[in-house]
Amino acid sequence: MPKRVLLGLLLACGLTAPALAQEPKTGGVINAVIQPEPPGLMLAQVQNGPTQMVSGNIFEGLLRYSPKLEPLPELAESWSVSEDAKTYTFKLRKGVTWHDGKPFTAADVLFSIEMLKQTHARARTNLAQVDKIETPDDYTVVFTLKQPFGPFLGIFEVGSMPMVPKHLYDGTDWKTNPYNNAPIGTGPFMFKEWQKGSFIRLVKNPNYHEKGKPYIDEIYWQIIPDAAARSVAFETGKVDVLPGGSVENFDVPRLSKLKDTCVTGAGWEFFSPLSWLWLNNRQGPLADKRVRQAIMYAIDRDFAKDVIWNGLGKVATGPSASTIKYYTDDVKKYPYDPAKAKALLKDAGYKGEKIRLLPLAYGETWQRWGEAVKQNLQDVGINIETIATDVAGGNQKIGDWDYDIAFTYLYQYGDPALGVGRNYISSNIAKGQVFNNVEGYSNPEIDKLFADGAVATPDSKRKEIYEKAQKILVEDVPVAWMLELQFPTITRCKVKNLITTGIGVNDGFKDAWLDK
Repeated sequence: MPKRVLLGLLLACGLTAPALAQEPKTGGVINAVIQPEPPGLMLAQVQNGPTQMVSGNIFEGLLRYSPKLEPLPELAESWSVSEDAKTYTFKLRKGVTWHDGKPFTAADVLFSIEMLKQTHARARTNLAQVDKIETPDDYTVVFTLKQPFGPFLGIFEVGSMPMVPKHLYDGTDWKTNPYNNAPIGTGPFMFKEWQKGSFIRLVKNPNYHEKGKPYIDEIYWQIIPDAAARSVAFETGKVDVLPGGSVENFDVPRLSKLKDTCVTGAGWEFFSPLSWLWLNNRQGPLADKRVRQAIMYAIDRDFAKDVIWNGLGKVATGPSASTIKYYTDDVKKYPYDPAKAKALLKDAGYKGEKIRLLPLAYGETWQRWGEAVKQNLQDVGINIETIATDVAGGNQKIGDWDYDIAFTYLYQYGDPALGVGRNYISSNIAKGQVFNNVEGYSNPEIDKLFADGAVATPDSKRKEIYEKAQKILVEDVPVAWMLELQFPTITRCKVKNLITTGIGVNDGFKDAWLDK
């Protein structure tokens, strides 16, 4: 179903070149589902998928990225790279203001980076190669690297490096700042209100720096906890946009066939979402590699792909998605093999100690997956206790390392130096953060390989290094890799030009318009 239906509907729904060439119309309101409700909207502090989806239209980064991951102007209107590939000079747009009217300048860039180093695990890793940052004037930012770093131009997307207003955060307690709940950005939409459990309302920024944009007046992000009700909301016209992952997979084929419905798989190129189970390596049975390997053999991932995810996915082979650079499948394989799992558990001396499983509170598909994994693990003799929690509570437990096994999915960002190494290098073990090395895996060889791979030249050398890292990690099983996920976006066909970049809906509303 997925590829054929997606292609057919893509062609049928006017997402071809002539449609994109239509003159945009202004005005109107778009209702979109957000699932689940974000735990917060301050993008520099919360990096959950739902937060990125909403707040990527409030905040901005220095750059955007095309579906081919080519850098595009955003808050930076141009950039240049020195011949030795160590100095990157960004020229900022002039006349950009924050939503409260204060000017956006290079001082905000400097402040944002210092905040992100402390609050954003991925940004901290991405910035490790920076030696110094200078601002010769209010509209110029110069990054000098310690050594050439090939992926550097890929780190400036809004979710990876959101710009934060210095005048509102400098000198405050960032975690309790009141603007965390009423965010101020430079983006095309301004935060207006959040009725918890009901909707988040964004309104058009009348002073947006791209003249004429955005085209639509308001976005209502509808919070609909019940999966069936989300599908009904689209069927009845209450919502216009179902972002990827907002309805259960088993509903996608039926909704795709509705009149005036368009479907696309585009808009995830930058992310390449990969799901896995965090395995707490620090103590207890999971500190033993043999137990972690047993978990890999115990889980029927093909069943998850075919039945739970309705074919919208691909079984993962290791820490890298097959869609990013330097991926290899020449690694140790873990087919579904309960007998081998039992033998490994026996060899490890596992004696039935209780192991806590933390599902992901993202809806029925994830709940079903949690039940299936629990059953798989129980079938090989692992004593599993499911710990139910909401999204915020789950984040808290994972960040505090108060778990044994926990579901997640993370983005890969096109290059292992940007989206893979962060989860396995020991320098990224930091309590209180959710998307770093929360499993506590530590291997000096892996640390060195990711450090070397980030700066190696030419590409053939990087490939050699990252392939070696994948082999070691798949042998060690610091986490249990599950599926490469696919998330089709479903819209009314009157919604035009929503998916224009490699992050899709997350920054797409400034280009979207309604064919009324």
